[in-house]
Amino acid sequence: MKILALETSAKAVSAAVCENGKILAAGYQDTGLTHSRTLMPIVEHILKNTDLTPKDVDAIAVSVGPGSFTGIRIGVSAAKGLAFALDKPAIGVSTLAAMARNLSCVEGIVIGAMDARRNQVYNANFVIEGGQISRLTEDRAIALRDLAEELRPDPRPKFLVGDGAKLAYDFLAEAGIACRLAPPHLLMQNAMSVALEAEVLAAQGKTVNPQELDAFYLRPPQADLLKKK
Repeated sequence: MKILALETSAKAVSAAVCENGKILAAGYQDTGLTHSRTLMPIVEHILKNTDLTPKDVDAIAVSVGPGSFTGIRIGVSAAKGLAFALDKPAIGVSTLAAMARNLSCVEGIVIGAMDARRNQVYNANFVIEGGQISRLTEDRAIALRDLAEELRPDPRPKFLVGDGAKLAYDFLAEAGIACRLAPPHLLMQNAMSVALEAEVLAAQGKTVNPQELDAFYLRPPQADLLKKK
């Protein structure tokens, strides 16, 4: 099964194609240009360089959040458009679950963290044993002090990943909780991990009709809050 995966939840943008656990091609860009400008050229480039056409892809995956409201909207809209046009199923992937796959080689607790402002992070915790990833928590917004108290009694090695990892690392270290940052090349979100997480979901039958694909913000966008006021 060939899966085309998109990742637009943060500053960088990326796309990847995988098949049976193998990454066939990937493209990544972190230049500050808007995702709406850079995403589809990356997709076109990786398909061309693998001699694939869009019709050769069996499913379209995308990180649906949490993350940047604008970025997620762009990624989800692009995935829906591709899936509709190609008549392919879609796969919505948690940004945090995908990030945990960056560290599937470690043993211990992987703490996904994205900056949610106001001393909070978008977070989910996972345990990795023998390369197998299991969830410890749901995706959530949590205060850093609450995260610290939750992790404090657990003696297992702790690893941080995500664009909020440094923020969480500094807080946890100050609180006396030993932890390690993922190495730079594994620290941030990327479409390769989205693709590999999507393969697991597809094997579990968790594909959806493109119309059912939706963003998962955890918090309502600021514009919605202003409308309510």
